[in-house]
Amino acid sequence: MAQALLLTQALSNLPIGAILEDITASLTLNSQLIIQAPPGAGKSTFLPLQLLLDPQWQGKIIMLEPRRLAAKSIATFIAKQLGEPVGRRVGYRIRGESKTSASTRLEIVTEGVLTRMIQSDPELSDVELLLFDEFHERSIHADLGLALALEVQQVFNEQLKIIVMSATLDQAGLHSIMPDAVIHTSQGRGYPIEQRYAPLKPNQNLIAHICQQSIKAINEEAGSILVFLPSVGLINACLESLSNELSQVNGVKVLPLHGGLDFAAQQQAIQPCNKGERKVVLTTNIAETSLTIEGVRIVIDSGLENRASFDLSSGITRLEQKWISQSSAIQRAGRAGRTEPGICVRLFSESQFNQNPSHTTPEILRSDLAPLMLEAVQWGSSDLTALQCVDQPSPAAISAASDLLQRLTLLTSDLTLTQQGRRTLQLGVEPRLGAMLSRAPDALFDTALVTAAVLEEPMRNSDDIAFQVALFAQRKHPKQGVLKRRVESLAARCHRKFSVASIQTDQVGVCLSFAYPDRLGQRRSLSGNQYQLASGHGAFVDENSRLSSDEYLAVANLQKGRQSASRILAAASISLSELETYHRLEEEDVVQWSDEKQAMLAEHQARIGQLVIKRKPISPSEIPPQVLAKGLLDYIVKKGLQILPWSKDSEALRSRVNCAMAWLPEKEWPDWSEQGLLNNLESWLLPYLDNVRSVKALQRLNMLDILNAELGWPLNQEINTLLPKALKVPSGSTKTIHYSEGQNPKLSVKLQEMFGEPQSPTVAQGRVKVTLELLSPAQRPLQVTQDLAGFWSGAYKEVQKEMKGRYPKHPWPDDPASHQATSKTKRHLK
Repeated sequence: MAQALLLTQALSNLPIGAILEDITASLTLNSQLIIQAPPGAGKSTFLPLQLLLDPQWQGKIIMLEPRRLAAKSIATFIAKQLGEPVGRRVGYRIRGESKTSASTRLEIVTEGVLTRMIQSDPELSDVELLLFDEFHERSIHADLGLALALEVQQVFNEQLKIIVMSATLDQAGLHSIMPDAVIHTSQGRGYPIEQRYAPLKPNQNLIAHICQQSIKAINEEAGSILVFLPSVGLINACLESLSNELSQVNGVKVLPLHGGLDFAAQQQAIQPCNKGERKVVLTTNIAETSLTIEGVRIVIDSGLENRASFDLSSGITRLEQKWISQSSAIQRAGRAGRTEPGICVRLFSESQFNQNPSHTTPEILRSDLAPLMLEAVQWGSSDLTALQCVDQPSPAAISAASDLLQRLTLLTSDLTLTQQGRRTLQLGVEPRLGAMLSRAPDALFDTALVTAAVLEEPMRNSDDIAFQVALFAQRKHPKQGVLKRRVESLAARCHRKFSVASIQTDQVGVCLSFAYPDRLGQRRSLSGNQYQLASGHGAFVDENSRLSSDEYLAVANLQKGRQSASRILAAASISLSELETYHRLEEEDVVQWSDEKQAMLAEHQARIGQLVIKRKPISPSEIPPQVLAKGLLDYIVKKGLQILPWSKDSEALRSRVNCAMAWLPEKEWPDWSEQGLLNNLESWLLPYLDNVRSVKALQRLNMLDILNAELGWPLNQEINTLLPKALKVPSGSTKTIHYSEGQNPKLSVKLQEMFGEPQSPTVAQGRVKVTLELLSPAQRPLQVTQDLAGFWSGAYKEVQKEMKGRYPKHPWPDDPASHQATSKTKRHLK
């Protein structure tokens, strides 16, 4: 009876209750629903509870939550409504933790867990309803989970019902992958929110400004305060400052809320205050959606967030402080109006709000796709574009993911899973850590376990991973308990027993090298803190780092800066002998130009990626021709095409072909631009380097013959017809046409030689007019025109008037368009 009363009250109070009957009716007739409802409408709590209690649904209900805190909190809240502990009818599963039982029918899970469920049971045979909550956050796991679920529904389980719930609706995007979905909208229950703008002044400190605005709100307004900050570091700084400022104020608590806290500390920030108390909760964007923090009436929004973006060129994920989107700002403000009218103080200007993007870029368009690709391959789809995702990732991002997974030996060259790839998926860890755990020898496995745990829970004041592992082995690590649970969980999934005594701290670098082979680093000089990475990129350690004296490093984490080199945040030392033992060295003969010696030098190199581990000089006589030729090509790329012996005729042919590409694009002309020729040196130049043994010998190449051979007979004939080298003018003389990319061709000719020609000449099948530079008898320019007829009837009169007296021996007829052309004087015309 009490339960029925409780649910009736919830039904009347929560906005989602107004459309509950419509939702349940649609579910009976349709397999896909989209529900748009703002925060506080009850879609995350009341709706799944009602579906659980509805007798027409007897199978399991799975609801996906993007955040672990939200998953646990929602499960706890719904179970409490039923008067049960979590784990009975309502449970949760998050990474490394679960509370479920045989009687659990409603499971709140995080995204990686859902993917594992689908991969393990593609039919989702005991699942009847699958809910995607807060889909507007568009995490990469949510996109993957929905793509897999849609395929499950289409191929394996037609009875499965899919509900996508979102605070803001990308109707066009979702419609593209769920065209038959029925859309339901709840208006929500938001109270009026007063928007105030208090932007930072120039040179004003953000922490000081936040403290100032928080104290002002405490003094002038009622209710608790929710402060949104971009990072844990800023939360901790504000926590210390505000706690000091408010130490003499009774009844006000300052509490942090972020993903790094344990559940008890998180719940302390979420739960209602005691009577007569208020709180200031300092949070990241973890509190934007799903969570309801009791008593909040004031939101102070920094307008900032730390957003991860994957840099394809370096393979580094950069965490950058960015302005939030307009939709995020609206979501944050909405937290102030859950139970009564509220206030949102934005620490940025209204014009900044209007400049911000409307929505945050989805993770699938800015993240490392290696985890997604590994899951897709296990699912049977090595082509990521075949997945039913709202947004399709770029081909470059897909290629980068494929290359990395092959380098980690998780995929074969034909994109099938290796044994290590399958093991990585079974462990449920990201690909790099999976590569480390699956490739570590038995003697190093316990070291790899601890290294993996430390990487996920790093110390903020140390970049030496081996040092952190040593602290754990000595039971002195500041996060000892957290790491111990993580290590034991990983060991259990690997079906291994873990022993602290087996940890070899001097082998941490070896373990890291399995996960980050592209980030092996070699010091650039005997002293200094600059390193070259196997990827070819530069990096540095802090000058006072414990690692600064090591010749080789295995680098786990980097902070990509604005300059070319990245800062090393986490690494461990590795020796040359360990590199040779555990990594395959690529050996080849290399020829390079030495600016210092002004000569081509050859050596035998042993490399890992771009790192030259060993080198041995080769005498010039021992250099194989093909190696020398490749060295010469590299020299040309380095120095540019200008070092080749271009003649006027060869330059002219290049210009004609490049113009033909622009004017006649339907024909298959070769790309002879600077970059085009450099990109294809092996195709057009390499065959002519067989007997070229030095840079000096390059000067004997006949570039015109080489270009003509590359162009081929048919195109040679076409270029001569369509863009001729010269033109026969009315006087009978043949004049050279000068071609230059981006300009009309130009022909210089004495004015009298064009008499009798009514129109300007053209090339390229009449598409391009030739610019005529009409010259005086002294070969000086008189007129430049592309309209000869217009010149004869117009400006010619002035030229005639001025030139007739200056050059009386030459004809200056009144009707040049019909006069006989000549290159001679009047005397020779008689």
